[in-house]
Amino acid sequence: QLQLVESGGGLVQPGDTLTLSCRDSRFTLEHWAIGWFREAPGKEREAVACISATNNDTRYADSVKGRFTISRDNAKTTVWLQMSSLRAEDTAVYYCAGDLAPHRDTCTHVRHEYDYWGKGTRVTVSS
Repeated sequence: QLQLVESGGGLVQPGDTLTLSCRDSRFTLEHWAIGWFREAPGKEREAVACISATNNDTRYADSVKGRFTISRDNAKTTVWLQMSSLRAEDTAVYYCAGDLAPHRDTCTHVRHEYDYWGKGTRVTVSS
């Protein structure tokens, strides 16, 4: 059972860059596809990006494509979400989630495919 913890959120200005991290202090994320989701006030939780367990596939929501980058460290202990050119509409609580899929080369933006979720980290983009 994963215990995912997100970190790196905060208050930033429009145009700034912020990098979020997702990790489990007890286990590596080697066999897990990881998704980043966000939930803005009054809105449903939506997929932002995902990376497959094999690192062969990354996918992005259209709203963040070209601005956000998801990556995994070589030791597969941490998944990063680098967010650049931040906008006010990126303000949300960001969650990472794990999907046990050690041999699958793809990842998904479908929420119910993810078995374990972190508690989220808040990102506020405001001038």
